[in-house]
Order: sequence, then C-alpha cells, then structure tokens
Amino acid sequence: MWMEMKRSKIFLSAIILLLAATAAFAFIQDDNTFLSYRVDPKKQVIKLYWQDAHKQNFGSIQNLKTAVEKEKKQLLFVTNGGMYKPGGSPVGLYIQNNATLSSLDTSSGSGNFYLKPNGVFYLTTDNTAAICTTPEFKNNGKIKYATQSGPMLVINGQIHPAFKEGSPNKNIRNGVGILPDGAVLFVLSKQPVNFYDFANYFKKQGCMNALYLDGFVSRAYLPEKDWVQLDGEFGVMIGVTGK
Repeated sequence: MWMEMKRSKIFLSAIILLLAATAAFAFIQDDNTFLSYRVDPKKQVIKLYWQDAHKQNFGSIQNLKTAVEKEKKQLLFVTNGGMYKPGGSPVGLYIQNNATLSSLDTSSGSGNFYLKPNGVFYLTTDNTAAICTTPEFKNNGKIKYATQSGPMLVINGQIHPAFKEGSPNKNIRNGVGILPDGAVLFVLSKQPVNFYDFANYFKKQGCMNALYLDGFVSRAYLPEKDWVQLDGEFGVMIGVTGK
C-alpha cells in the first residue's frame, strides 16, 4: 500500500510538472507571437490622432512622436488605429475631441472592414474605454474618441463566427480589446497569424469584446519592450502618453 501511494505521488508530481512546463511553453509561444500592451485609461492618456493643427496627416509614427514630444509629453505607445481611404481619411466612424469627423458606416461591402459584425472602439469623456458592434453604437454626446473598424474579433466572449481554426489566411495583424477590469489591451502580432488565433489570444486574456484594426501595414511603437517601429503610412493612429 505504501509503495502504491508513493508511486501515485510520484505520478501526480510528474503530471503537475508537465502541466507547468506546458503552460510555460504556451506563455513563451504567445510572447514570441504577440506584442501586447495593457493601458489603464483612468491613469494614462489614450488619444486618437489623424491630422495636425494644419490639417496635415501625421502619417507615420515618427511624425506623431515628433509632434507629441514638441508638446513636452512622453509617448509611451502608438499603433495604427483603423483602416483608411486613399489619402489617409478614415473608413467609417471617427470621433476626435467630441467632434465627428467621419460618419458611422453601416453599409455592406467587401474586405475585412465589412466582415460583419464590425465594430467601434471608443473612449468617453470620463475616460472609460469600450468596444461594441456597429449596430450597438450610440453617440450620447459623451464620446471623446472613436474609431470604427472590422471585423470584431471577440463578441460577448465568443470568437467571431466567420473565423476558422487552422485557417491558412495568415497575416500581420493588430487589434484592441477590453479587459475585465476596464483596461485596454492593444496587441500586434509579431509574425503572421490567422484571424482565429488572433481572436483567441484576446479571448484567453479575458476580453469579452475585441476589435480588429488592420493587417499587414500594422506597426507599433513600444519602447519599454524594445519594440520601435517608426515608419508606416497611416490614417488614424492611437497613442498613449502618461498623465
């Protein structure tokens, strides 16, 4: 009996070690595949940027960084914030400083933006961040910033039904999700991934809703993780500075 109990304990210990090793490997895999940045909108400043005071597109992360630093602010993070038309104007809804500069697009069409449901990432005047599907979005006059994109990645805790596990449709992708505590999770894939795996990453982090921002053009600036991409040719960008 004692020998059987000892064997059982050894076997149990081996299982625990195996599970721990598997979890650690999964974490390393995620870390190698995804660049993520968690932001508390109550403690850090999240803004959407498109044009400067002279109505010129910022365009690149370098241009935005230069402009922010001229205001004596520290840029902590930047990523492109949605799809854009030739010339850099936003596709779909764009709100900046409470002003609607581009209207909500509820039409149908081809391409990722129109893979419905698509959705809206927005920030309110009391610095609450949220993501909802396009039909659910309502401007109550308290929306400080908003950008529309598509498709939704996670909808009420479920992966978008159009995504297929094992799909060969892989690309660099970036997106945004809302964590259970209200924090914002920005993610850029470091290597090509399909929509299902990208959405599943947000789901595993606990995001009930997450939104795709863009594909192969995507870039990010996150110096605290030694990730510095200053190029690009974007429309809307999302930037984070300290208060």
